[in-house]
Amino acid sequence: MKGQFDAIMWTLWLPLIGSLVQALFGKWVIGRLGTASGRRVMGFLAVLPVFAAFGVGVWATAKLASIEPDARVATVTLFDWIRIQGLRVPMEFRVDTLSLTMVLIVTGVGALIHLYATGYMGEERDYPRFFTYMNLFIVLMLVLVLAGNLAVMFIGWEGVGLCSYLLIGFWYRDLSNARAANKAFIVNRIGDWGMTLGMFLLVVLTVGNWDKLSLQSDRLLSFDTIFANMHSIFGGHPVMTTAIALLLFVGACGKSAQFPLYFWLPDAMAGPTPVSALIHAATMVTAGVFMVNRMHVVFEYSPVASAVMAAIGAFTAFFAALIAFGQTDIKRVLAYSTVSQLGFMFVACGAGVYWAGIFHVTTHAFFKALLFLGAGAVIYAMAHEQDMRSYGRLWKYLPITAATMFVAYLAISGVPGLSGYYSKEAILGGALAGEHATIGTVELGVYSGWLALFVAMLTAWYMTRLTWLTFFGKTERWRSLPAPEEQDHSEAHETHGHEEHGPDEHGFFYSAEEMAAREAEEGHEEHHGLDGSHAPREAPPSMTIPLIILAACSVGAGFYLEQGDKFKTWLYPSDLPVLEHVREHPNVLFRFLGFAVNLPALSIFAAACGIFCGVLIYSRGLPRREGWNLAGWGRFRRAARRQFGYDDALMSAAVDGGREVGQAIWLNFDAGIIDGAVNGIARLFGLLGSGLRRAQTGLVRSYALLMLIGGVALIGWMAYALWRFGGGQ
Repeated sequence: MKGQFDAIMWTLWLPLIGSLVQALFGKWVIGRLGTASGRRVMGFLAVLPVFAAFGVGVWATAKLASIEPDARVATVTLFDWIRIQGLRVPMEFRVDTLSLTMVLIVTGVGALIHLYATGYMGEERDYPRFFTYMNLFIVLMLVLVLAGNLAVMFIGWEGVGLCSYLLIGFWYRDLSNARAANKAFIVNRIGDWGMTLGMFLLVVLTVGNWDKLSLQSDRLLSFDTIFANMHSIFGGHPVMTTAIALLLFVGACGKSAQFPLYFWLPDAMAGPTPVSALIHAATMVTAGVFMVNRMHVVFEYSPVASAVMAAIGAFTAFFAALIAFGQTDIKRVLAYSTVSQLGFMFVACGAGVYWAGIFHVTTHAFFKALLFLGAGAVIYAMAHEQDMRSYGRLWKYLPITAATMFVAYLAISGVPGLSGYYSKEAILGGALAGEHATIGTVELGVYSGWLALFVAMLTAWYMTRLTWLTFFGKTERWRSLPAPEEQDHSEAHETHGHEEHGPDEHGFFYSAEEMAAREAEEGHEEHHGLDGSHAPREAPPSMTIPLIILAACSVGAGFYLEQGDKFKTWLYPSDLPVLEHVREHPNVLFRFLGFAVNLPALSIFAAACGIFCGVLIYSRGLPRREGWNLAGWGRFRRAARRQFGYDDALMSAAVDGGREVGQAIWLNFDAGIIDGAVNGIARLFGLLGSGLRRAQTGLVRSYALLMLIGGVALIGWMAYALWRFGGGQ
């Protein structure tokens, strides 16, 4: 198929051109056409390349689907990037069913988020800069998923980290946003360290055993070479294979926010809502899951690494679900929901049902993008208020937003007939019936499956809480908001209730003149004009149309892909487990409370319990009652709001501990050894100089005495030498 898929490169070129157009001509166009018309033009030029890239992806998918399953792999090579003796790294891209699935997710969902952002960010001062970063984000994520080798993948891997830093800190003049961006960037470097070491060990393993492996190619990091020689590379080296797998998983933990490196993702809510949707649904956080799926052959040969991955995924899902109960910021609830759902995906990968993990990546992209964009529409209508306790009865004012978000809520809760139900059932069925993820005789994959089933119930519970407080609650606290001229606008945009700001209202970057110009240009009177006399209004069509499309996908995608194992069949052969160890029986019977029940019944029961508990508790307003707080609910919520102290402890250990270690190193090594050595040498020469200075008296008799002593010493040495040598003869 050489040359047939060269056009796939247009999925990269189109958004890259869009990013360059925004960066080079954005401000000029807005200046020439005026603010309103210029932004409409640049918004169109930002959305069009991503939709066009999606079209190219659809074409490539249709073309690949027409080929026999065993031949659905093509490689597009541009040039040799690195070439040294024994190692060649070409700039190559791999077109197969796995990569094209991710291309459709990234470009399809990404295009809808771009369209939404044209309305949401319509009054943003730095409009071209925002879409420059957004288009570039799409480009680098596509580099990651289309990469034909680990080195090219690492370019995209680092690139999405950079773009997330730029977009999380988009409103960088606010210090809390800048801190959140720094946190995301630094924590991800820990994961990148793991992935880099994993790649290094893979090269060491292959080069060190070159003669024994009999490899037919020097493209050691290429997936073609790894897959073709997987048994030769990994089969006889269990310890090294496990080390490589665990290091790669460390990289996945950083990028996909798994314990213990999850804590950067909730703080990423400091960025604009379209950025949150893009990071959580279509791009960055799915990168770790994709990398594990792409390198699944390593984990297939390491049951220990697979068991560790399944266990960490299940624990992360459980831990994040508990934390979500304590959040009152609507975006932070969704952020912890993302962390929890990513845990489900890693449970699937650890259990060996990789196709189920990608299946959940697909369905999750639809309903999580819908939830974030719907939350953005609520925030937009509520004058950028993000505290759910200030909402209530919004379904009457935001019918489209309420209806679409309700669909997403049912999907993530696992209600039958919606997309989330099918992908979760595939994960639970594979985990509970799998035999791969074991350490010794302990089947961690099975235990992780049972914990994931419990987390499914918690998910339905806390999402019921979010939905009820937002659209059906009785508080309607927004009616008591002051009139626009009395409102405090000290917090810019979406950082309300998130974190304390800098030393002044907008950090120390704004001058008074800049602040006045910014308020005038962004029209704060319109955006922050909600009070008790003005009801919230539905978002414009540019924001509601993506919600409707994503709601349709959340309803139909899971059912369509599940029929006849379409998704699993599609992913063959790129994602089929290479070892026969997984017994996938979604209707297998389990003993539960003494009864024999099948998996669908357990899944439906878990979702029903979660929804029932949520409606029962929040429809009656029980958490606000004093008895509930005294019973421990209040303490639990406060602990959950602070992540049970994990983030505080970690930051204290990392920041304060790092500062103390640095001070100790400075005091003992820098000041004690280095400065001590330099100063000691100086003092030594000073003492020598002082001793010599005493001999320089300036008196003739002193010099004569020294000459006499020297002469006597010289005569004595000569006499000794004559006697010594004369005696030897």
